[in-house]
Amino acid sequence: MSRIGRQPITIPQGVEIKIVGNLVTVEGPNGKLSRDLHQDMIIEMEDNQIIVKRPSEEKFHKSLHGLTRTLVNNMVEGVTKGFQKTLDLVGVGYRAQKQGNKLVLSVGYSHPVEIEPKPGIEVDVPVPTKIIIKGADKEAVGALAANIRKVREPEPYKGKGIKYENERIRRKVGKAGGKKK
Repeated sequence: MSRIGRQPITIPQGVEIKIVGNLVTVEGPNGKLSRDLHQDMIIEMEDNQIIVKRPSEEKFHKSLHGLTRTLVNNMVEGVTKGFQKTLDLVGVGYRAQKQGNKLVLSVGYSHPVEIEPKPGIEVDVPVPTKIIIKGADKEAVGALAANIRKVREPEPYKGKGIKYENERIRRKVGKAGGKKK
């Protein structure tokens, strides 16, 4: 049996969960999330816990078991605590600023790059070289962070670009540094 899939999800105080067929709706202090899960998975609520069961021991059902439990758990965690990703801008003249709801990046191109987040996702720029993305939906927060990073990925020679806060860039030696005399 799946080690992750068999763990029950405890429902925190102030969180409402509705299960209609395989549509799970979670509502809490940070917002409301709903997701249509695979029709084979059995999702039940028993005394303030959600339990995900699988119909058979087939490989496909085993793989869906842990995934379904994790998706529901992320929804519960998202409406209570929320998720956050932090990006750093490294490079001379690289900066970010917030104009209304849009994020405007100046990262060495001839034009500024504007990115508008989805509703429910909050972008904060505490300093011009740091971007903080917050939201209840883990998937949407991660996707927006990846799209922002994709604008100017960190390069291995000077380390310039947009990187995740805890990401380490593997540096390469340049042409002159690699030669032996």
